[in-house]
Amino acid sequence: MMSVIENAVKHFRSKLDGSLEKIHIEEWETDVYFTHSSTLKEEASILKLQQEGKTIEALVQSLIVKAKNADGTAMFKMADRAELMNEVDPKVIIKVAAAVNGADLDSLEDVEKN
Repeated sequence: MMSVIENAVKHFRSKLDGSLEKIHIEEWETDVYFTHSSTLKEEASILKLQQEGKTIEALVQSLIVKAKNADGTAMFKMADRAELMNEVDPKVIIKVAAAVNGADLDSLEDVEKN
């Protein structure tokens, strides 16, 4: 019989190893793949930015952490952060972040207005 922690780890690994979801981003002429699950360590970096009131930075961080290529490799690197923040259409970042975070797009559009 497996312990509770073994069952919990097995469950989470199955979520992380599950199939990737996909959203087509017309503006980028590409598909972005993602799962709605991520580790607490990955979420911590995003939550820290949100708690500091850095909502846009948190959205960009979520793209860096969660956006994948079709083969499951990371689409972006930390080195891409400045370019994503300063040289990419914010509306598209919000759209992609909404998908990878499973968020309501309308609530994220309110962020763009602020």
